[in-house]
Order: sequence, then structure tokens, then C-alpha cells
Amino acid sequence: MRSRRPAAVAVTLVFAALPLLATVASAAPGNARADAARAEREDTLRYWTPERMAAAVPRDFVFDPVRGFHPAAKPPGTPGGGGGGGGGGGGGGEPASTTSGASWPDERGAVYEAVGKVFFTLSGSNYVCSGTVATESRADRAIVLTAGHCVYDERVNNSDSGFASNWMFVPKYDATPSLNCFTTPSACWTASELVVHVGWATAGGFNDTAVLYDWGFAVVVPPATATASFAIDTTTYGANRQTYAFGYPAAQKYKGKDLTYCAGPLGFDPYNDDDTYRLTCNMTGGSSGGGWFVDFDSSGNVGRLFSVNSYGYSGVTAMHGPFFNADTADTWDQSQTTPFDTTKRGVIVP
Repeated sequence: MRSRRPAAVAVTLVFAALPLLATVASAAPGNARADAARAEREDTLRYWTPERMAAAVPRDFVFDPVRGFHPAAKPPGTPGGGGGGGGGGGGGGEPASTTSGASWPDERGAVYEAVGKVFFTLSGSNYVCSGTVATESRADRAIVLTAGHCVYDERVNNSDSGFASNWMFVPKYDATPSLNCFTTPSACWTASELVVHVGWATAGGFNDTAVLYDWGFAVVVPPATATASFAIDTTTYGANRQTYAFGYPAAQKYKGKDLTYCAGPLGFDPYNDDDTYRLTCNMTGGSSGGGWFVDFDSSGNVGRLFSVNSYGYSGVTAMHGPFFNADTADTWDQSQTTPFDTTKRGVIVP
């Protein structure tokens, strides 16, 4: 842990998805797995009442030189309250080449449909994050990119018990902020598998090691073919590359109901030995896990995902995210090949 950092706030992530109905050669096992997936999905949809969804809070952290990263507030109860992040308020208007936080125009482009809000339960508390549908080859499911801290409790050492439960992704949440998932199940995607890298699962807490691996994937089955998605890019980019970041910030001036974006030149975190990215941005807790795009334009239809919202520092108008690299590629590859397994809550990629 490096000294002389400002107090920091890690922005939250929230994701949601639908269970994967695996296809197998044997009819009986296939039916059993399908039944288990269906029951798990119904349980998740039933759990997320409008009241619980409204009460879920960002899972964010603050940094101080004595304690390092630690929870910003006592974890909320279930359905819970409390929590919050750092940073400032939104803004509107047309997209610009540089902005520290603005409302993305309604219905503009594929990004409006691909970025959504994540809901999950971790250690008995209900949280929110953000996520983005990633492009892959199969049409019978979708895979959502989010932050590792929105999928797995980094304090648990490499155990299946560290994975979140009740994980759900709501794409295009901006259009349905008062959603009841049980009565409108087609709008809510529930996860069948959660996937993280062992670097995150063994970090021991939200610390300088953890932030290098703060990505995760959720395998989901949407009610219809997911048409809006963006490719994963594991290139490490240099300074000043034009970057867009998206999410559903829910702390301070933000209310968690509006798709928000930041745009500007890419930089690096000087308090972390330039080992993570930095982007001028005032999105707050709840935006964790929202995707970072390169080669993106204001149409909202093109671009590649090369990082996610991970953490920030109070008093500093910036968002930070991990480098996507070979470890990210391994995690992404595993999320595309892992079968639905009712005995496990997720997969930790070595």
C-alpha cells in the first residue's frame, strides 16, 4: 500500500443477468439442469422487489493512510440503506469530446441498450453496480462485463462462498427505473455463472493488488437474443487516447436512474505507480463496473471495451480502472466456455 494518497472512494458496480440453460446430450440431466436454472431465476426475480431494488446501495470504499481502502459506511441491511460515494453532479445536452459527467441522450445508439444496472447480494447486504453486454459468438445467452467487486467479495480467499448471490442485470435501466422484475421478467437478466480472476479472489481486500484485477463477467440468458453488445479489447493503451466511460452513478447528486458518461483523454493513476488508468470523471458510487470504451463515437454504436470503472479518490475528479491484459483474456475465455453448474456459485480463473 502506497502512502501519501488522498482519501479515496471506489465506485460501485452493479450487475444483473438470467440463468444459463445448458444443453446436454442426455435428456434427463438436461431437464434437471434446466429446471434448476429456471428455479434459480425465479427466486432471483422474486427476491428483487421494487423496494429492495430502491434500497440497494453502491459498494464503495474510501482510502486513508492508516487503514488503506475500507468501506465508506457500515454495510446496509437487507433491504438496507446508507452508503455513498465521492464526486459531483450530472449535466445534460449532446455528447462532447470532453466531459466529466453528463446524461447520455435517451435511446441513442447501442450503448444505451448494452449498458445496464447490476443488483446483487454480498455478505447479507444488497448492492448496485453497472455492467455492459460484451460481444460473443453464442446467440442463446449473453455475457455481462462488470467490476470484480460487483461479483466477488475480495475479502474471501479463493472460496466459492465469496461469490455474490441474487445477481441480476437490467439493460437499458434508464428507460425502466421503476421496474418490478417479477411482473416484468423480460426486462431482468439473472446470472447462471459469475467469473473472476484468481488475482482478485486472493487479494485479501480492496487494496493495491485488487485494483489490478478488478473485472468480472456474468453469464446470463436474456429472454430474447441480445442484439446490443461491444467487443472486449485486451490491448493496453497509452496516454491521451480518447476514452468514454459509462455507468449508473447512485451517490450524492446522482440518483442511479440515468445513464451517465464521461469522455476525455486517457491517463494513469500517479498514486498507484501508473499501474491503473485514470480518466477525468465525477461519476460516483453505483457506476462501478461500467465499461470504458476506445474508438467510440457520439453515435453510441461503435467502440471496444478496454477497462471498467473501479475506484476514485475523494476530492479528485477522476475515475480509475484496471488494464485489460492476458489475465483479462483468460477470464473472458473462461466465461465463454464454462458450463452451467448448480453445485457452484461461480468460477475462479487461475
